[in-house]
Amino acid sequence: MQYSPPPLFKQGPSALARLICFVALAIGLLVVDSHYNTLERVRAVVGTALYPVQRMMLLPRDAILGVAGFFSTESQLTGENRTLREQNLELSVQAQRNNQLVAENEHLRQMLALRERLPVPSIPAEIEYDTRDPFTQRVVIDRGTKHGVKLGAPVVTEQGLLGQVSRVFLLQSEVTLLTDKEQAVPVQVTRSGVHSVIYGGLRGDVLDLRFIPLSADVKVGDEIATSGLDGIYPAGLPVARITKVDRVSDTAFARILCQPVANLRSQRQVLVLQYTTPLALHPDAAADLARASDPSASGEKPGQKGATRADPKHAPAVRKGH
Repeated sequence: MQYSPPPLFKQGPSALARLICFVALAIGLLVVDSHYNTLERVRAVVGTALYPVQRMMLLPRDAILGVAGFFSTESQLTGENRTLREQNLELSVQAQRNNQLVAENEHLRQMLALRERLPVPSIPAEIEYDTRDPFTQRVVIDRGTKHGVKLGAPVVTEQGLLGQVSRVFLLQSEVTLLTDKEQAVPVQVTRSGVHSVIYGGLRGDVLDLRFIPLSADVKVGDEIATSGLDGIYPAGLPVARITKVDRVSDTAFARILCQPVANLRSQRQVLVLQYTTPLALHPDAAADLARASDPSASGEKPGQKGATRADPKHAPAVRKGH
């Protein structure tokens, strides 16, 4: 007897028949949709209905990509920030170097112009370092006897007088600054022509203009220049500017304080003047220097340092002419 399954388990058409049917239905739908766009609205409705499901399915992926992107972006921003800081530092250093070069170039131009105006030959030099002695005001330059530097030679900048060579070596020289307490320079007041001698003060930034009578024509703001009467310093070199005039009636001389016109601590390039022919000593300058060397005239006690210095290395050598 032939076996037949019960109606509940009846399988219906065969698989091949169903495949052919569905393929024919798909082709028909494709042809109809391509010609009449009849399924466009159906696709829009289905896409809208399935969009929340798609977003929920993509949530794990988006979370993983967001975390990875956060750490990647933070690391990238940190690296870019570090690079920008380094570039900013380099640009800042370069800008400072450019400013320094511009200032040095301008300084060298002024030094060249000064060298052309000076009446005596000069040797360009550069300050290498300050001496370590806290009780003196001295610097070391990179020129010595090999370059023609002589003991006692004046040292100037484009602003004015800087000091005097106090020691000379083969390749270096030591310069005593104008503000050193052992330094003295014959000067005159540019406005009134009053002659005197200016000394380094006890403080490193103040000069003392001594042996000026109470009745002398000097006032605050007057410029002080070298008198050129000692045979060492050329006449007309700017030295200082008067900042204080104190006239006390019980003394013979006024107390006058001055400020150097040259910036003594920020110079790099200087000129060392060469002197060969002594200049004639003016009678007025001789009287001033004689008065400066007399302790009784300055009110100092015997045994103290007078207006002139015993050490010829620090005092300006006064040469008498014809």
